Amino acid sequence: MKTIKGPAVFLAQFAGSEAPFNSLEGMCQWASDLGYKGIQIPTWEANLIDIDKAAESQIYCDELKRKVESYGLQITELSTHLQGQLVAVNPAYDTMFDGFAPEAVRNNPKERTAWAIDFVKKSGTVSGRLGLNSHATFSGALMWHTMYPWPQRPNGLVEMGFKELANRWIPILNHFDEMGVDVCFELHPGEDLHDGISFERFLEATKNHKRANILYDPSHFVLQQLDYLTFIDYYHERIKAFHVKDAEFNPTGKQGVYGGYANWKDRAGRFRSLGDGQVDFKSIFSKLTTYGCDVWAVMEWECCIKSSSQGAREGAPFIQKHIIEAAERSFDDFAGGETDENQIKNILGI
Repeated sequence: MKTIKGPAVFLAQFAGSEAPFNSLEGMCQWASDLGYKGIQIPTWEANLIDIDKAAESQIYCDELKRKVESYGLQITELSTHLQGQLVAVNPAYDTMFDGFAPEAVRNNPKERTAWAIDFVKKSGTVSGRLGLNSHATFSGALMWHTMYPWPQRPNGLVEMGFKELANRWIPILNHFDEMGVDVCFELHPGEDLHDGISFERFLEATKNHKRANILYDPSHFVLQQLDYLTFIDYYHERIKAFHVKDAEFNPTGKQGVYGGYANWKDRAGRFRSLGDGQVDFKSIFSKLTTYGCDVWAVMEWECCIKSSSQGAREGAPFIQKHIIEAAERSFDDFAGGETDENQIKNILGI
């Protein structure tokens, strides 16, 4: 067994243009004051990290790490969720996803894909320079629009889709392997990798690449009505990152999983602040601890009701309360000792 590290916070939902959220120093002080011990850094926030500079300079990375540590914090992972999304974009989503890319590659899907692959690779270099073991990202999606298809998708589409997705990611995975860093895909609706089966298809297409791993976030499984506890039993060896995010699913006679195009707060499935939803975090922390998953418990806040400031204040103590200090010995060790074969035979009456 292994004690989960934390509490930590993903900075993406809190970063902004006003202090303290517009600088790394400000966000480190803010997170430290709230009781967090780690931060997950979104690489698209230039005020927090310069990936191009970090990929070229170990000195920059060392200074960045020391700066974070001076606030009593550690960097848990870097995140390329937005750039990972751009590794694979179906043309149906070109216009909407162009906003995640630099102006120089917008309206040019081929160049945008090349830029995204290069950026994620650079982030792998930086993760290695920072001494990190895991990296958080999205897979992107070539097939999501065919997930519940009408008309029916043609035979071979899924196979070709995963083959192409793997072709784009294998060079990235190989680079991360050189850096000694795991790529942790957040399994998420809207991504080709959104549940266990889709992740297994990807593993098969990448020949079970050892760096293809999972960022476990139970909130997305609640919204899909997937058994998020049994999921851990199946995939614990691949779970290398952990988002602590709550959610609830309350279907009605008018809507279910798909939500009828309603706004977040009006959907049957919606994200909530920690402790306000339906996720059984006690069982999750117990399973992850029992399986020895070496992860940081990183709060991701996306509640549609509660304010971000309240969610941030409540997050650290909530996570701390759920972290289990892994037992170093069994409660019944007193009954152990060396094997006495004659004693055992006597007990069994043989």
